[in-house]
Order: sequence, then structure tokens, then C-alpha cells
Amino acid sequence: MVKKKSLIPLVAITGAAAVFAAVGGASGPDSPQLTNVPTANTKAVGVAPATKLSAELQQVAVAQGSTKLENPSGIVTNYGYENDTPSAGDPTSPQMVPVTGAQVEAQKTEPDKNTYLAFNRSQSGPDQHYDYGTHFLYQGHEVGATVPGGKQGYITRINLDADSDHRVTLLASQDVTGAPIAPIDGSTWDPFAQRLLFTTENANAAEYAATLDFPAKVEDISGSIGRGGYEGIQNDSDGNVWIVEDVGGALKSGTTAKIPNSFVYRFVPVRPDDLHNGKLQVLQVLNAAGAPITAESQTAVNAPDQVALHTYGNTFSTKWLTIHDTAVNGTTPFSANAAAKAAHATPFKRPENGVFRPGTHFGEFFFTETGDTDATSVENPSGGWGSLFKLTQSTPSASTGKLSVFFKGTEAVTGLDNINFLSRDQVGSVEDAGDTLHGQRNALDSAYSFNVGVDFSNPQNQPVRFIAEGRDPSATLDSAGGGFGKNEGDNEITGFHVSDGDPGVGGILGAKDPKLGAHGGASGGWRMFYTQQHGDNPTYEVLLQRGGEHGSD
Repeated sequence: MVKKKSLIPLVAITGAAAVFAAVGGASGPDSPQLTNVPTANTKAVGVAPATKLSAELQQVAVAQGSTKLENPSGIVTNYGYENDTPSAGDPTSPQMVPVTGAQVEAQKTEPDKNTYLAFNRSQSGPDQHYDYGTHFLYQGHEVGATVPGGKQGYITRINLDADSDHRVTLLASQDVTGAPIAPIDGSTWDPFAQRLLFTTENANAAEYAATLDFPAKVEDISGSIGRGGYEGIQNDSDGNVWIVEDVGGALKSGTTAKIPNSFVYRFVPVRPDDLHNGKLQVLQVLNAAGAPITAESQTAVNAPDQVALHTYGNTFSTKWLTIHDTAVNGTTPFSANAAAKAAHATPFKRPENGVFRPGTHFGEFFFTETGDTDATSVENPSGGWGSLFKLTQSTPSASTGKLSVFFKGTEAVTGLDNINFLSRDQVGSVEDAGDTLHGQRNALDSAYSFNVGVDFSNPQNQPVRFIAEGRDPSATLDSAGGGFGKNEGDNEITGFHVSDGDPGVGGILGAKDPKLGAHGGASGGWRMFYTQQHGDNPTYEVLLQRGGEHGSD
């Protein structure tokens, strides 16, 4: 990173206007300015450093793993813990900290992707006499203990208006058939279908649509959108559902480099409000000779197609391939990953999440590629460090487009995962580098802002770090002790989300210029959230401090 002080504009999503209400005008000068955090936190045995933020930011925990659910059910008792291992002192509470002579803990559930919604009327909950307010943060939980029928995942709602007793509500732990909900990764709100959508990052598990009411009715929709290692999910203005997969590939012979194994999908419903009928499509990228870039063409170490795909200045033609049509193939759940490979679609090294750039009428889609997350990968210069890609189309439903690498990862900025626009021209992305790479580079994860107008092929141009994540004592213990058999290690930034909570079609991410710090409307303004996954699993709201507003020095 550059040593000198760096300032960037920061912004997020507002109001309940029409889809393109804020798209036509130029981005205003009222964006907050964020200073660069010069260094990441280092990783050291037994050391739990505090998180560092840009000087203009502060963070406030809105929930943490130990927060009790207002309506526990079975082993699902806390925001970030399941009570599969009760405390000896209080069997109604999970064992949250290992005790001498018994290094065991209850299952940490790792709350994942956040979705913020603000309503014009109060929502319901288990307490019929309580006013639940209008501002909520929804999430699924990525890890679950083993129960009859599978792993126990669940869906929670953080009430941002509530007192402590009503702060976190369990919306559902079973689907409409009574089966346990599988552990969940991605989430979004589909304003056309009026459903929360959840993905499971499990090729054998269901994908879900859930109602907003309490208790939520949750149904499996993998008969239409398929099953895969899905993580990122969001709508476009035409009602299509874009899905980004995260499945690590097999190692290339004799190396720690992985064969690209994950795809970018688009579900095209027969009607925007119909999640059960339509076509699942997958992205295919063509090389300079017009041939598809496939898993087979990237199997060799530093294969020419893979090198070209990760070279600045190259632009590739793309097209969408239909791999499942409910009108032809029915609605039995199917493997999207297998269908994508059979169609010779283009896999990437774990492309986990994607988002549309505001002001482009959903014509620019940026998605992350996490990469190999290992400093020993021989393919680090050709995709091992991961990348940010930009897909450009004439319309969100266009059948063809152009793809290029926007940012090519480095050891210092790698493992990019969650992504969200902070303003029209600033896209934020956070790292998920993992314990191995943390140790190899002696640096924990960070969050960065990338100006879309910057040429990152010039090594002098670097993104701006606005969060240098720390590590809480629980994660420090887990990392040192191998997680005691079932819990993760170092903290990870996940659920990074910037929104004004608009539940209408005009609130789809990418429809409006984000404006963090702007107030007014039903939502109260644009808001930023993230979850410090693993360890204590707190979810934070990131706020502007005084001095971050436009016009201040």
C-alpha cells in the first residue's frame, strides 16, 4: 500500500423511488471522505488485535454470537451459537468458552450475508404485544450442528429498533416440509417475488425462498435454480436472479493451485414474480480464437486460457447458455455445477459474490474471485491471488457481453469475497484469505475500496483500505487450538452490505447511487453493515463519525 494519506469518497443506497431514479444524474460531491488505513493487523499466536477503521468511521455491534434469541427452539438458542454442547453451569446456555480439562465448545453458527430492509409499517414477531418497528437486518447461518435430517441451519432477523429482549428473532429453522434448514451463506431480497432468497454453498443442499412474516415460510426452490456451491445472489431490474458459485476445485498435479471449478449463473423466470418456473443460464467466456474457456482448457498449470483471462487489457466475448428449463426439464432439483460443465461453460477460482454498478442500468456486473488463498500456489500471478472481474452487457437480460479483469489480486490484497458499491464509482470488497494465508503473509483480513475509474494495471494505483480487521479472543483460541474439532479460526469479514433498505424494485442494489450519511425517508438513510464471522460472531453497523460529512476537513 502507498504510505501517504489517501482520501476516497464513500456512499450507499436510498429511498423507494423508481428503478432508475438516481441513475441519470452525476454522482454528487456530498460523499464522505475516508482516509486509508496504512497497514493490516498482523497475525501472532495469542494476540487479539483490535480492528482498525478509517478515521471517519466507527462501528457499533447490533448483535453478537452470545445474544439470546427471543424465541429459542431446540438447540437453536443464540444468534451465533447452537446449544449442542450445554454449559455445565447453565444447561439452557451453550458452552461458549472452553474450560480447563474439557476443550470443547458449542457449535458456532457463523451468521453470514446480511440483507437490510426498512418498511413503512411495523413487522410481526412472537410477542404479540410488542411493537417490532420497521428496520431489520436478515441473515442465514453458515454452520450447524448435526441433527436428524442433516445440519441445522436457521434464519434470523436483527431488529434495529428493538430492546435487548426482542433484538434477535428466530424466523425459521425448518422448511415447509419440516426438514431442518441447511446451513446458509448468501441472502438477498427479491422485490418481484416478495421473498428473501438464501443460498447454501452446498452442492447437495436446497436453496430457499422465505416469506417476511413470522414465522417465515421457507421453501426449496432448487427445482428451478438448481443446486450448487451458491453464495452470491441478487436481482436485476428485469427480475432475473444472478447467482455466483463458490466451489473449490481439485489441486493441479503436484501443486497447491486449484483447477477453476465455480460458475456465474442467471435464472430467467417466466415472470419476474415466479421463482418456480424459468431457465437457468450459465456464463461462457470465449478466448481470442473464439473457443470456450472451460475447465479442461484450464487444467494444466498456468494454462494459456487462464493466464489470458487474468491479464490486464484483455477483453473477452461472453454468452449465456441455458442449462435447465423447467418447461422442458421439470422441477426436480438438479446439479447446476454438473450441468454447467457439460455445457462447456467457464469456471473461475471461487467467484463468490457479485453486484451491479449504480448508474449503468444494470449493464455492469462486478464479481469477485477468491483464488487459491495459498502463498505457495504456482498460479498466483495467473489467478491464484484472485481477482475482481467486470462483465458489461447492453441490458441485464442481454444474451452476450464483454468480460475483463478489473483488479488482479496480489499477496497484499487477495481472497476477495463479499462486494458492494459504496458510491457510484467506489466498489468495496472484503478479504477472506483464511488462516493459512494469514500466517504466510503475516496479515489478517481487510476491506478495500476500488475506484472504478482507476487503472489498476499500474502498480502505483492501489485500493484504499477502510477496515483492517482484528481478531477477538475466541477466534484467537480457535485458531491456536484448531477450532476444537468444529469451530473456525481467525475472524473473517463477511455479510458486507450497503443499502437504504428500500424493499421496492427501486431498492435493488445497483438501482440507485448509494449515499452513506444521507438521511431521510422511511429507512432513515443509507446504512453499512458487516459481520465479523468466526470467534464471537458480532454483526456491526459502520457509522460516520463527525468530520466525515461533506464539507468537513
